[in-house]
Amino acid sequence: MTAASTTPVAEAPVDTPGTPMIGGAMLPYWSLAVPLLGLAALAGGLAYYGWAGIAGAALVMMGCVLAAVHHAEVVAHKVGEPFGTLVLAIAVTVIEVSLIVSMMLSDAGDASVLARDTVFAAIMIILNGIVGICLLMGGVRHHEQQFVLRGVSAALCVLAAMAVLSLVLPNFTSSAPGPFFSPAQLAFTAVISLVLYGTFVLVQTVRHRDYFLPADDNDPHGEAHAEPPTATQTWIAVAALVVALVGVVLLAKKLSPTLEAAVIGAGLPLAVVGVMIAALVLAPESLAAVKAARRNRLQTSLNLALGSALATIGLTIPTVAIVSLVMGWSLSLGIDAKAMTLLALSLIVATLSLGTGRTTVLQGIVHLVIFFAYLFTTVVP
Repeated sequence: MTAASTTPVAEAPVDTPGTPMIGGAMLPYWSLAVPLLGLAALAGGLAYYGWAGIAGAALVMMGCVLAAVHHAEVVAHKVGEPFGTLVLAIAVTVIEVSLIVSMMLSDAGDASVLARDTVFAAIMIILNGIVGICLLMGGVRHHEQQFVLRGVSAALCVLAAMAVLSLVLPNFTSSAPGPFFSPAQLAFTAVISLVLYGTFVLVQTVRHRDYFLPADDNDPHGEAHAEPPTATQTWIAVAALVVALVGVVLLAKKLSPTLEAAVIGAGLPLAVVGVMIAALVLAPESLAAVKAARRNRLQTSLNLALGSALATIGLTIPTVAIVSLVMGWSLSLGIDAKAMTLLALSLIVATLSLGTGRTTVLQGIVHLVIFFAYLFTTVVP
């Protein structure tokens, strides 16, 4: 989860095979083993053993991403709000930034556009892909679903401001030629992104928390009310989270040149790399959002989805901006006319489809059509 879920969803404590019981709560074996496997892959130089080794290292890295998000959720469930949402957001941002910076340090392709492509891909995947699937799956199963309109409207308001100021405004400034901000403008954009995101978190978790809570509890499994983890489990989760993040960062550094070279060698646009990074980072939350929608908890799904988009811009852009200013890198943030058209269409459709507090399969289909149009025009520009 990221910052948008006001109450991180935790699995109910059920004694299942392969799940050790620690202090009365659960830590799945895979979530503890995979981070250690990541360190072993690094120590053994798995990425240097041909294509089989590269594929194995990539699988281990994806497992470390899933393990990191899982342990961040455990810690967040223990510490509560608003600190829990920040734990989740920071963990996911570390993963995303590490992948972006690792590939920017490689020599393949145009590193200056990678952050822009990744952030824009995350917005399109969330706003059309994840939201579309949630609305479609929930509509098929429950015909019509409801959510609290005020919370979703607030998230869309902040998302629109962040996206336009970060990804569209650079095309129309004159201090630096092309789709670039000047150093002062880049620093200003980083600050206002943090201000917008921080204000949203404050509103979501403190001042108007009820805007983001389901009107009624439709979850028959009662997962939202699971007991918090014990102190023992929390500290184990903290240690495993650190190990998983180290594995992601170092494995990303090893694999980034190969990934970019493969994309360029296949004749695909470099923007495909951004799509792959965003899809990898958002995979755990995508599954959680769809799962919640199928259980008729659309409010939780939208909290997860829109919060992921806000965290992507509000935390990733400032972090990458700071790294770029320190390293002296050029950072191209302005998206082209095609992307601006898709972004405008996505924001307008999201405002209309989520503007009544009720959704059906129709809204889901519309969002998914826009998502597939984005994917198609990325591969075939």
